[in-house]
Amino acid sequence: MRYRPPVLFDIRAYAETLIAVSLVTAGALIAGTVLSSDSADLLYLLPVLVAASLHGLGSGLFAAVLGALAYNFFFTVPLHTFRISRSGDLITVLVLLAVALVTGHLTAQLRRRARDAAARAERDASLAAFARVLVGPLGDEALGHGICSETGRLMDANAVLVVPDDGRSRLLSSEPHMDELDAFAAEAAEEAMSRRATTGRGSSIVAGSDWTFHPLATSDRVVGALGFARDDGRPPVEPGREPLLATLLDQAALALERQRLAREVAEVARLREQDRLRRALLSSVSHDLRTPLTSIVATAAELRRDGRSDPAAVGLLEDEARRLDRYVSNLLDMVRLEAGALRLRLEPVDLPDAVAAVERDLGRVRGAGRLRGEVPADLPLVRLDPQLLHHCLLNLADNALRHGGTGPVTIRAEQIQDGLVLEILDSGPGLRLGQEGRIFDSFVRLDGSDRQGGTGLGLAIVKGFAEAMGLSVVAGNRPQGGAAFVLRIPARLLIDDLRAEAG
Repeated sequence: MRYRPPVLFDIRAYAETLIAVSLVTAGALIAGTVLSSDSADLLYLLPVLVAASLHGLGSGLFAAVLGALAYNFFFTVPLHTFRISRSGDLITVLVLLAVALVTGHLTAQLRRRARDAAARAERDASLAAFARVLVGPLGDEALGHGICSETGRLMDANAVLVVPDDGRSRLLSSEPHMDELDAFAAEAAEEAMSRRATTGRGSSIVAGSDWTFHPLATSDRVVGALGFARDDGRPPVEPGREPLLATLLDQAALALERQRLAREVAEVARLREQDRLRRALLSSVSHDLRTPLTSIVATAAELRRDGRSDPAAVGLLEDEARRLDRYVSNLLDMVRLEAGALRLRLEPVDLPDAVAAVERDLGRVRGAGRLRGEVPADLPLVRLDPQLLHHCLLNLADNALRHGGTGPVTIRAEQIQDGLVLEILDSGPGLRLGQEGRIFDSFVRLDGSDRQGGTGLGLAIVKGFAEAMGLSVVAGNRPQGGAAFVLRIPARLLIDDLRAEAG
């Protein structure tokens, strides 16, 4: 659809009007023997109606004046002059002029309304066709091509669509196709999206560009920029096209936003299904393994008491069974965390006793020589869940024993100004730089560090249990080598006086 602006002075229309009035005059003169002069004036209404309906108000008024003059010249006495000697003829000429003017004006109004209605219908049909292009399960490229091709056709211009992509702009589609924008156009597109304003040609922002870019914005974000340009150098948007352009921009923005929301919904659905399957798998595996593990541990204890089996083999069986039991416990704990079924039982906890319990449990499996506790006896009590704290320290110490080299592992506690810290220190290769935060994610095993192998659940459970109790846990590397895991206990959880707390 090509927009045609109204013509203020159309020589052809006035020439056709002149011919029509001349034909009516000639016809009236030829039929002069049949028609009287009183009847000839009505014939001049015909060219007025025709001119007004075909060419508008200007031609209709021209036909009215020309018809009145022709009637006066050829049919009123004295003939062939513009003088009127009879008062009746004067009234006839004036009435003819008035009727012709009113008729021409009404006819022109009807024509204008019909033209406006046709233009609105054409615009609505174009917008409906554009909406049909945008509706449907389109990919990004197909949607971009549809927006550019349809808006370019409706605006009779070249079109290009630019969208934001990770903080930068990306050329999504263009009509006709182009591989990339020039520097001025790219800058204009960037400015249109950042300022939410029209940029490029015809604006005060990057006016040197041949393209005019309009932002595609929703209520809360900018989803792209649509640019137009012409090969013949004319302005990209012709006068009178602004309402149509505004509607096209709104529809294009809504289509891009709908596409973005559809991607997010699909991603959320995928993550939910993945999470559901993972939790179902964890729950099934953990519960199905718990019963045979209990039987294995009980059988190993029975073999040790019997005394006829190889003590080393029985010890290895017990160690591996307990190790596998901890893995299953980690799976169950992760299911509890993710299901929101964790229940806190807060009570005063003595940290030296908590660290000693971890030394006892891990000493039976890993050997007591490598794990050392350095916890002052005068530390204040802490208000925590003892079982969850034991799990945290046990997983951190076991992780350090398994992955922290062959040197000693130290559990150190120290009171600081804003609380208390528990540090688990090893002497291994340490963590890869930049991966200190990811190590607490579920199923993460960091290649290139000392945290390879394993299920990747122990540290995730530590983080979950610690945050549930109001603690924080961070990981890093020691200056002298090795990894350091730090549990921070805030001052509000310290109990300086147990008796005061009980009171």
